[in-house]
Amino acid sequence: MTTPEDANPQKRRTGLSRVWHALHYSLAGLRAGWSETAFRQEALAAFVLVPLAFFVGQGWVETALLIGTVVLVMIVELLNTGIETAIDRIGPEWHALSKRAKDMGSAAVLLSLLLCGGTWLAALWGHFGSLI
Repeated sequence: MTTPEDANPQKRRTGLSRVWHALHYSLAGLRAGWSETAFRQEALAAFVLVPLAFFVGQGWVETALLIGTVVLVMIVELLNTGIETAIDRIGPEWHALSKRAKDMGSAAVLLSLLLCGGTWLAALWGHFGSLI
C-alpha cells in the first residue's frame, strides 16, 4: 500500500528544505499560469495598475486596497485555471458537474474583476471627480 509520504516526497521534507521546495512549486505554478492568455493579460494589467495605485490611492489603506484587488484577480484566475486543468485531466467528454465546476470558477473570476473595477472606479472618482 502506498502512503502519501511515498507518493509525494514533499511530505517528507521539513524546515527550510520544505519551504525551499514549496517556493519552486509556486514559481512553477506561476510559469504554468503565464501560459494562460487570461492570466498574462491580468499580469500585464497588474504591471500598470500596481505602480499607478501609489499615485491614485489617497493613503496607505486605499493604496493597499487598489493593489489587493488587482492581486486578488490574479489569484482567482490561477485557482480557476487549476480547477479547469483538474477537470480536463478527468476527461474531455462533457459532463454537467464538470461544466458546473468550470462555470463557478469563471463566475469567481468575474466577481473578482467586478470588485477590482469597482474599487478602482471609486478611487479614481475620489481622486479626479472634482475635476469633472
